[in-house]
Amino acid sequence: MRLARHRHVLAGLVVGAVLTLTSCAATVSVPPADNADDPLCAEITVRLPAEVDGQERRWTDAQATGAWGTPASVILTCGVEPPGPTEARCITIGGVDWIVDESDPPRYLIRSYGRSPAVEVYADNSVVSPNEVLSTLGPIVSQLPRESECTSTETLLD
Repeated sequence: MRLARHRHVLAGLVVGAVLTLTSCAATVSVPPADNADDPLCAEITVRLPAEVDGQERRWTDAQATGAWGTPASVILTCGVEPPGPTEARCITIGGVDWIVDESDPPRYLIRSYGRSPAVEVYADNSVVSPNEVLSTLGPIVSQLPRESECTSTETLLD
């Protein structure tokens, strides 16, 4: 009886250790946005897909975030401050206007425009197509209330 109990305890410890090690290996550290606790961000988070442009979803350690790829080539953060009027490049993909920051190639920092809370997407163009990423995530982000739109938009990133 005592031996069986020890086996169960040992088995439990082994399973716990394996789960801990595998979950740590897969977790991406992402800082939460200031408004990550917005209930609308929770609606976005629960709808995030298992895969984006061939990259599998990974666990993150912050509320209202998502990550795909190993290493993470796509990172989504909901609850960022909505951008104000800007002359920056604006594109429309997936039913959402996006402001594109291409200052650190091949990495793009892309923020939804005219929606609150805003969503920020980091996409590594050496691994994924930002167009494909936004085509996948746009319909989810389009569920956020639209408050304004870009005055001039493009339809694709180069």
